[in-house]
Amino acid sequence: MIAAFSRVLWYTASMTTLPTELQDMVEHSGDTPVRVVDPRTQRVYVLILDEQFDRLRSLLDMEPLSLDQQRIAISDAGKRAGWDDPEMDAYDQYDAHRPQA
Repeated sequence: MIAAFSRVLWYTASMTTLPTELQDMVEHSGDTPVRVVDPRTQRVYVLILDEQFDRLRSLLDMEPLSLDQQRIAISDAGKRAGWDDPEMDAYDQYDAHRPQA
């Protein structure tokens, strides 16, 4: 959903809460990001949950990951893909059961 505002909202260091109009949009969107348009510039902005931002932050970070960070990211991705499922243990022995040519 894209909503245009009748007023431009400026971020300031003291801004700690969303205006009522944005609160309503976020509440009705559930976990779906909310897109808003600055009517002055026509630029589109996306509001996402903090948890979603934390997951995406590593993709946006320009600093390369350390080896430890890479290992953790690969391990986490494997777990999300189900690689730690006991049924996957059969693949650890895959080559041992292949017919030799």
